[in-house]
Amino acid sequence: MNGRNRTSTTEFILLGLSEDPHLQAPLFLLFLNIYIITLVGNMGIMTLIRVSPHLHTPMYFLLCNLSFVDLCYSSVVTPNMLVNIMSEKKTISHSGCIAQMFFFATMGGSEVFLLALMAYDRYVAICNPLLYAAIMTKSACVYLAVGAYLVASINALIQTICAAKLYFCGCNKITHFYCDVPPLLKLSCSNTSLNVVMLVFVAGSLIVASLLFILISYAFIVYAIIKISSSKGRSRMFSTCSSHFICVTLFFGTLIFMYVRPSSKYSMEQDRVAAVFYTIIIPMLNPLIYSLRNKEVKDALRKVWHRRSF
Repeated sequence: MNGRNRTSTTEFILLGLSEDPHLQAPLFLLFLNIYIITLVGNMGIMTLIRVSPHLHTPMYFLLCNLSFVDLCYSSVVTPNMLVNIMSEKKTISHSGCIAQMFFFATMGGSEVFLLALMAYDRYVAICNPLLYAAIMTKSACVYLAVGAYLVASINALIQTICAAKLYFCGCNKITHFYCDVPPLLKLSCSNTSLNVVMLVFVAGSLIVASLLFILISYAFIVYAIIKISSSKGRSRMFSTCSSHFICVTLFFGTLIFMYVRPSSKYSMEQDRVAAVFYTIIIPMLNPLIYSLRNKEVKDALRKVWHRRSF
């Protein structure tokens, strides 16, 4: 393949969720409202944790980071999708596509690792309560969070560099609403075996390792809770983990549905619906789940509301 073919495609067309012109306005209003709720919810959680001294604990430090990641995660995809819905020219430049892919992979990887760190925090709090203050120190939490962002960025950089080396010489229509590695691999005219290896063995291994870590942590947590003689104590312990467990189930359940399927049952329509769920819906749901199911967060909201009322 000569140099001209390597640079023949300089932009891509994002086909979005639907090409039906009658659905564009309803889709725009729906996802605009979801994005506004996501911004308000996640910024509200971050602000609440900041202004409430009794929420300055390792668990809420990690929750604050999770809200930040959800905010960025949704912002990488949703604004561009909203613009494309209402535009006739639904294009994105090659460099813009690569940039979106990098930030999307970074935020997605960070969410995976932060959920694993939150499971570890609950494990230490319930299974080793006497050592909790010594293990989950402020500096340790900062190092763990920075490590999560760093590993996620390295993984994203590997995937992005491999994708940037691909060349495209034919169709430039991406059957998706954002730039992701799998749809790009289908369009490439070059050998994509290295990209597949990096995607499966690097990104896949990190996701599987994080999920196994979470499951093992919860196995120890459940075992420790079962040994508690008081039913009230068991209920209180379960309530401290329920919000996080719901978020883990939603996020990893969607990822498993997307990637752990026989190729014969693969459907681009199902893929796009699942992608909407974990890129747009889950970042909106996470702050709502923690607000509605967490007594400490509800108490902090009540105190802030009363303070502002007076």
